[in-house]
Amino acid sequence: MKRFEENRNFMKSGFMEDILSDQKKQLPQPPLQKPYDNDSEIIDLPEINREIISKKDIHNCIADRKSHREYTTEALTIDELSYLLWATQGVKEIRGDNYATVRPVASAGARHPFETYLAIQNVHGLKEGIYRYLSLEHKLLFLYEEKNIKDKITDGTLGQKFAGSAAVNFIWSCIPYRGEWRYDKRSHKVMLIDAGHVCHALYIACEVLGLGTCAIAAYDQNLMDKMIDVDGEDEFVIYMAPVSKI
Repeated sequence: MKRFEENRNFMKSGFMEDILSDQKKQLPQPPLQKPYDNDSEIIDLPEINREIISKKDIHNCIADRKSHREYTTEALTIDELSYLLWATQGVKEIRGDNYATVRPVASAGARHPFETYLAIQNVHGLKEGIYRYLSLEHKLLFLYEEKNIKDKITDGTLGQKFAGSAAVNFIWSCIPYRGEWRYDKRSHKVMLIDAGHVCHALYIACEVLGLGTCAIAAYDQNLMDKMIDVDGEDEFVIYMAPVSKI
């Protein structure tokens, strides 16, 4: 139908058109990771610990994967959080002269246009507040303390109370120019596909650890952008997922 035509065309390939991207113009590429102040509070994450894996059969992990909306009040461990961050956006290798990163998830052109923010309520050893994952260093950047995460996440997810009750909410932002630099106007479709790769990796990693999650695409854009302090244009929230014990 006519009212769907534009969005349906957006879902199609578009890669047959020859476009002079900023990469082809030899313009400098955006940084692989959003910069931060050197005097910021940085928290070391533990190395990946395979001993915390509770389900080692990959077939069962795939077969049992599902969304969970009922959580316990038990805290996550820092080892579990470290594993989830590595599984979704950890950097295994940097290629070229800071040209691209290799991660556990696929990304068109290895652009990885996302930053991972965390609204933490109940993780051992971490105060309640908003954090950002530094994927290149596998560390956390503390942004600010927040004692009202439950209500703000519930409001930000349009009344989804289970999200507000979670130990931690993964909040992925998109920095679109990372993809636009290479693929120009064709980049936006593949960046949305990439977001799906990241969230599915979280589902499988949660299944591996015996945790629960649920993808959230219904949220208040302005409230969630404000929560992680981004401008809503050059960086904005693209996807969310609460994680807790089940």
